[in-house]
Amino acid sequence: MGHGGNVIDELVTDHREVEDLFVRIEALPSGDKRRKLYADQATMELVRHSVAEEAYLYPAVREHLANGGTMADRELEDHAKAERIMKDLEGCAADDPQFDGLIGDLMTEIRMHVADEEQNLFPTLRAACPPEALDDLGEKVRMAKKTAPTRPHPSAPDKPPANKLLAPGMGMIDRMRDALTGRGKAQ
Repeated sequence: MGHGGNVIDELVTDHREVEDLFVRIEALPSGDKRRKLYADQATMELVRHSVAEEAYLYPAVREHLANGGTMADRELEDHAKAERIMKDLEGCAADDPQFDGLIGDLMTEIRMHVADEEQNLFPTLRAACPPEALDDLGEKVRMAKKTAPTRPHPSAPDKPPANKLLAPGMGMIDRMRDALTGRGKAQ
C-alpha cells in the first residue's frame, strides 16, 4: 500500500500490484473461488489508489499542466466507469454468471487507464513538476491510501475538498466491514 518515492513511482508500483492480481485471476478457471478473493483484493487496492489520485494527483495535474483540467477530467471519468464496474462486481460470487464479464470489463478498463497514465500523464507531469513537489505528492498519496475507503462508492465526491473530508470516515467503515467479513483474505 505504501511504497515510498515520488508520486509517480508510488502509483506505478500500485499499477504493477493490481496487474499481478489480474494475472492471477486470469490464470484460474472460471468459477474458482480464488478469482473472487483476488478480485476483492484488486478492488481494495484500486479504490484506495483512486481516492488518493483524486485527492492529490489530479489537483496537481490541474495546477501544473497547461491542459491539466481536461486531462484530470478524463481520468476522473475513467475512475467513475471502473468504480461502477467494481460496485457491480462486489455483489458477485466467482461462480455468478456475471462475474467473468464484469472482471473482464474491469481489467480492460484499468489496463487502458494505466497505459494512458503511464504513457501520457506521468511523463508530462514529471517534466512540468519540480522533483520536490513530486516527492511531497508521493507522501500525501501514501497517507491518503492509509485512511481511504476499500469499497467502491460511485456516488461519493471525487474532487476536493469534499472527497478529502469524507474519504477517511468511509474508509474506517469499509475497513471495519472488511475485518468483520474477512473480505480480501484467504479463508
